Amino acid sequence: MRKQVSLWLSGAVLAGCAATPQPGPWQHWQCDSGVELHWRLVDEQAELRLDGAQRLYRLAQQPAASGALYSDGELALHTKGEQGLLYWVADDDLIGRDCKVQ
Repeated sequence: MRKQVSLWLSGAVLAGCAATPQPGPWQHWQCDSGVELHWRLVDEQAELRLDGAQRLYRLAQQPAASGALYSDGELALHTKGEQGLLYWVADDDLIGRDCKVQ
């Protein structure tokens, strides 16, 4: 009986490890405004850093008519294909458009 419980627990632990989402690779994008952003996808969220700053924004995926939209209520990234638009949500202040891989 102990052996069965031990095997079951081992399987449960390994199953939990396999289910943990792995972050995607960091992408380096530059916008037409000169702003650089580093971002990656982590389980339906975008992690983003602006201009090499230490602050990490975690943007949840939001409904979008086209492309993908990520926002935390402060910052928003809208991607479509291989380019994106970055802006402050409160006043729709554009940070950069035509953001793309560098």
